Amino acid sequence: MKPAAPATSAAHPSACPGLWRVVPARDGGICRVKLPGGLLSSAQARAVAEAAHLCGNGVLELTNRGNLQIRGVREACQDQLLRRLLAAGLGPRDPAADDVRNLLLSPAAGRDSAAHLDTRPLAERLLALLQDRPEFHGLSAKFALQLDGGEALAMLDHPHDIWLSALPGGQRLAFGLAGSPRDAALGAVAVADAVPLVEALLRLFLRQAGEHTRMRQLLAERPLAAFLADLPVALESAPARPARLRQEGPPLGVHAQVQAGLVMLLAGAPLGRLQAEQLQALAELAEAEGSGELRLTPWQGLLLPDVRAERQARVAEAMQGIGLLLDARAPLARMLACSGSAGCARAEADTKADARRLAERLAPGCAQVHLSGCPRSCAAAHVAPYTLLARPGGRYDLYRRERGQAGFGRPLASSLDIDQAGDWLAAGTPE
Repeated sequence: MKPAAPATSAAHPSACPGLWRVVPARDGGICRVKLPGGLLSSAQARAVAEAAHLCGNGVLELTNRGNLQIRGVREACQDQLLRRLLAAGLGPRDPAADDVRNLLLSPAAGRDSAAHLDTRPLAERLLALLQDRPEFHGLSAKFALQLDGGEALAMLDHPHDIWLSALPGGQRLAFGLAGSPRDAALGAVAVADAVPLVEALLRLFLRQAGEHTRMRQLLAERPLAAFLADLPVALESAPARPARLRQEGPPLGVHAQVQAGLVMLLAGAPLGRLQAEQLQALAELAEAEGSGELRLTPWQGLLLPDVRAERQARVAEAMQGIGLLLDARAPLARMLACSGSAGCARAEADTKADARRLAERLAPGCAQVHLSGCPRSCAAAHVAPYTLLARPGGRYDLYRRERGQAGFGRPLASSLDIDQAGDWLAAGTPE
């Protein structure tokens, strides 16, 4: 029997992939699997790898929200794929809630020694709120929440509609909306009051949003003070605090855990992709050397926690043997690329192949470079220091991010082939 499909929202129809919504692409269908807190057990990883091999082309994409996508899904296999994923526990409690399970945590939640709060219990309550209230199922599939506990391994540049960040002591959370920086929160709330706050913010957004699907769209038209004036929740003032350190590129490598004697290894998937066989090998490694858990990261990679410190070199070698990146200075680790013309009809260039060619021409520690096949910028949640935007014919325009410049930044050069772009970037982008 075919698993029941959820009702779709007529107000905000979505083109985003989901479990029940396999979106066609040039290389076949795309199925998106949302992972609570980015968590993937070894058993689930095996199920995904097998499903990707049997129902798709064996290619897996890791997203910048800690989810994964199965590519190349054949139309005749869509029902089988869905049954396999649901049997592995990879679906929502309510099919209608699949789109709204957008809550980003640090991949090191519960493991990071810098954290003020283990966010996982609160995350479960927030996900329950999103899944169990039918009125929230009409939110856009892109509407997203972020919760961080003060971890060192936290994505700070990803724009979220609502964010919560633990304050020192772990008893209160600062909060903000799309566009409000972490060092200038809009207020603070006790941890126990976080769910009522988010519920009130969601209801307020839905009442005022009209045709808008994202918080930043609403706040571009409605003053923030006017929006918050109707919030039926008492807020405290958030204390001033220094800006948290942001680093360019993913924080790859070995990181100590708060649990004595254990470490976690954060690795990058080259250009955000894995083959099914690689995920299968990672599942086996997680069972042999960790606790059977994998955490997907917002840097399009994976974190393997709970490794004994004396085994870290062996595990790092094994992860590199599987084809993952552990050196944050490696040029390929500093490349972002969309699916490109091999997988997307809108792309003007084969960005994945060009990114690999470009990485071969650049030195370790190079600036982060984003290759985008079209202006939609699907691969990057933030503006990279340099962007190569494809144009018809497979050539690129080069941009550099600069303060005060909209979009990708300041244009530096136009109509470059990938080798010419490599020359510009290798030379430090001369004027």
